[in-house]
Amino acid sequence: MSANDTVLEAATEQVLHAAADAALRPEIASFFDPATFTVTYVVSDPATREAAIIDSVLDFDPNSGRTATESADKVIDHITSHNLKVKWLLETHAHADHLSAAPYLQEKIGGEIAIGAEIATVQNVFGKLFNAGTEFERDGSQFDALFKDGDTFTIGNVPVTVMHVPGHTPADIAYVVGDAVFTGDTMFMPDYGTARADFPGGDARTLFRSLRRILSLPPETRLFMCHDYLPKGRTTYVWETTVAAEREGNIHAHDGITEDEFVQMREARDATLDMPRLILPAVQVNMRAGHLPPADENGVTYLKIPVNAV
Repeated sequence: MSANDTVLEAATEQVLHAAADAALRPEIASFFDPATFTVTYVVSDPATREAAIIDSVLDFDPNSGRTATESADKVIDHITSHNLKVKWLLETHAHADHLSAAPYLQEKIGGEIAIGAEIATVQNVFGKLFNAGTEFERDGSQFDALFKDGDTFTIGNVPVTVMHVPGHTPADIAYVVGDAVFTGDTMFMPDYGTARADFPGGDARTLFRSLRRILSLPPETRLFMCHDYLPKGRTTYVWETTVAAEREGNIHAHDGITEDEFVQMREARDATLDMPRLILPAVQVNMRAGHLPPADENGVTYLKIPVNAV
């Protein structure tokens, strides 16, 4: 049995155990940010009130270069009003479409900032692109914890298993929390499909294999998306589905789609896509665990825009 199979088997057992034992099912609150189409989750253990925040959003206006904390403050209000204790500030990957609010949340309500260990690969690529200098460490040390495939931890009494699901980026991970999986950008709702795979270090074939790994979990497993983009024909944003629904209806990756068919579709589709609107500011911040770059001598922080970079 391969290491991947061992992790999948452990995650499957966790999901089945949690589904059978209501005490191991997390409470989940979601916060949708329409500006970036991002869903932030507060995942908590109802018995201990311990919680994790997954994929938080720091508001950013690219026209003015100003940040704001309205989205993060809504999460803080929920945490305080429900008497939750934040243990983890979890990232599924270094997002290219929004800035992380993890440092702000950590300052206000605590928690350890964590991401997949392959963030070091992302830091190396983008550290060069943005000419971040030798002061920018490329070892993931900006984060409090780095997770590898198969790592486990808890949110209160609720078990969490980490699944490394690269393809969109090298560092993508999914969190199996009880009977729920937080997929990051690996997949979307069935009528929207799957993540792009054309960012540095992305790969459509690797993405397909990551998708099949998630979709090998029990059919009733709850899946929570990081985004929803309201595809044609739908008028309401949604972000929760199941393994069964994805296997039956995902327009890119339903059962019966071969790896070669998926790769051909994904690469052709990616060639038509523009870069995300906030990719340049987002990556510079998120590769630093949500911290802004160091201020210049005048006390002002600047974000770089590479021009005609290769």
